[in-house]
Amino acid sequence: MEQKGLALGGFSQGFFCGTKKGFFLVLLTAIVSGTSIFANSFAVEGFNPFAFTFLKNAIVAVFLFSLILLLKDFLAIKKLSKKQVLQLASIGLVGGSVPFLLFFYALSLTTAVNAGFLHKTLFVWASLFAFFFLKEKISKPFIAGALLLLTGNFFLFSISSFGLPEMLILTATLLWAGENTISKHVLKNLSGSIVAFGRMFFGSLFILAFLALSNQLPQAFAFSMPQIQWILITSLFLLAYVFTYYTGLKHLPLHKASALLLLAQPITLFLSFAFLGKTLSLSQTFGLLLTLGGLFLIAGMSFLLKPAKSRGLSLAKQRS
Repeated sequence: MEQKGLALGGFSQGFFCGTKKGFFLVLLTAIVSGTSIFANSFAVEGFNPFAFTFLKNAIVAVFLFSLILLLKDFLAIKKLSKKQVLQLASIGLVGGSVPFLLFFYALSLTTAVNAGFLHKTLFVWASLFAFFFLKEKISKPFIAGALLLLTGNFFLFSISSFGLPEMLILTATLLWAGENTISKHVLKNLSGSIVAFGRMFFGSLFILAFLALSNQLPQAFAFSMPQIQWILITSLFLLAYVFTYYTGLKHLPLHKASALLLLAQPITLFLSFAFLGKTLSLSQTFGLLLTLGGLFLIAGMSFLLKPAKSRGLSLAKQRS
C-alpha cells in the first residue's frame, strides 16, 4: 500500500511539472481565448479597430507591469541586456503591432469566415518554424492530429475566395507565427510575464506611432463610458491570455502550444449556441468533431497517455 502511494505521488508530481505545467496553462489560454472571441464579437461594434487595439495593448502592458512588481520580478527587468530589450522590441513589432494592423484592415475588406480560416492555420506555420528554427521534434501522432485540425478548420470556415485581403491576413498570421518562434527562443532566459509585457508594451508603442502618423490619434481617446467598460473587460481577457500563454509556452514545445489554442474554436461555438441560439450546420458539426479528434491526438497522446504509461511501467518494476 505504501509503495502504491509512493508511485501515485511520483506520478502526480511528474504530471504537474515541466511540460505538463505548460499544457494546463495553454489549455487555460484556449479557454480564455474562446470566451474572449465570443465577448469581442459584441465589443468591437462601433470602434476604430486600431485605436481599440492600442488601448487594449496599453492597458494590458500596465496590468502586466503591476503583476511583475507584485511577483517581485522587477529586478529581472532592470537586468535586461540591450540584446534582450531588442528581442522584446522585435516581439512587440512582429507580434504586437504590425499583424494587428494588417489583420483589422483586411478584415474590413473580406468576410470573417475567410479571416477565421486563415488565422487558424497559425499552428501550421508555427510548427514549421519550430521544426526548422527551434529544432523541435514533431511526432507522427502530432502530424495526424494536425491534418485532422486542418480538415476540421476547413469544414468550420469554408474559405470562399483568396485575394489581397486574404493575402494580408495570411501575412499577419505568418508574422504571429514568427513572433511565437522568437518568443519561444527568448523564453529560455526570461519569464513568461516579462516576454508578455515586452510584447504588449512595445506593441502599443508601435501602434501609437501608427495612429499618430495616420492622424487617428484623437480617436484613441474619444470613447463613451459603455465603450470604455468593454475595453476594460476585453483587456482583462487579453491579460489572462498573454500571461497564461507565454508562461505556458516557456514549458511547452511551440508546435504543441500553438495547436492546443485551436480548442478555442469549440468553446466559442458552444457559447454562441448556448447564449445566442445559433445552430450548427452538418458541415460545421463534422468539422467540430474533426477538430476535437485532432486535439485529442495532440493533447491526449502527448500529455495524458504517456504519464499513464510511465505509471504502469513504474508499478511493473516495483512488482518485479
